Amino acid sequence: MTRRRSPGQYGVLVALVVLALLVLAPMALVAMNAVKTPADYAAHGPLAWPRNPSLSGIVDFWHRADFGRKLLNSFVISLAVAVGGVVVSVLNAYALGIGKVRGRVAFLVAFLVANLVPQEGLVYPLYYLSKLVNLYDSQLAVIIIFTAIQSAFGTYLLSSVYAGFPTELLDAAAIDGAGRWRTLWRVVVPVSRPTLAVLFTFFFVWTWNEFLLPLVFLITNSHQTVPVALGVLQGQRMMDATTTSASALLGILPAVLFFLVFQRTLTRGIMAGSVK
Repeated sequence: MTRRRSPGQYGVLVALVVLALLVLAPMALVAMNAVKTPADYAAHGPLAWPRNPSLSGIVDFWHRADFGRKLLNSFVISLAVAVGGVVVSVLNAYALGIGKVRGRVAFLVAFLVANLVPQEGLVYPLYYLSKLVNLYDSQLAVIIIFTAIQSAFGTYLLSSVYAGFPTELLDAAAIDGAGRWRTLWRVVVPVSRPTLAVLFTFFFVWTWNEFLLPLVFLITNSHQTVPVALGVLQGQRMMDATTTSASALLGILPAVLFFLVFQRTLTRGIMAGSVK
């Protein structure tokens, strides 16, 4: 017997559909203008359907921005930060949440405050330090900076998760003779894998979309990331409307694909946290 939906459920469904259309409409408009020719755009405007679809704007932007290299740079930096941020967060949270180190509350407050500091306030100190250690204009500097920034959030989140970790598992590992390191990698990490997968996904996407600090620290064209390349070319007013749409499409497409690939991972992590 099928269960009939209530009017309230239909209202929620309609509201969700409307919200989805509002989110997808700008992306569809960008994709539609990305395959127009400049003449078609000038003659019919941004809302008209493309008369003669062309990939010339996408190809032109790809070569003009050396977009393949920018994609590789963004992928390497985002992947390194995501992996490093998760590892550092696990180590810190294991000590604070399970190890119960002295001054735990003070450390958590420090990590919370670190998440509230705007990046604009970090630019000059980080610029000075990177110059001091000869890491300015290198991807390693950006990786170290964002690993520290992302792991501050990850530590604060995981510490609360590990504070309620089942003591039965820890006691069983201790009875089996497992030390702290073995308990961490054989017990704690496998149990918290859904949460770590969510953190990894967020760290990757957040780092991919970062603009200010990569703009400051990556001044060489071959070192720049996708958002920096988009901002620099648009700031120089070197692109027409169709090429600008192509750049926006290419800029958001990797992040959307990443979310689609890891959608099941995010769902499992959120469901695991809700069940717990």
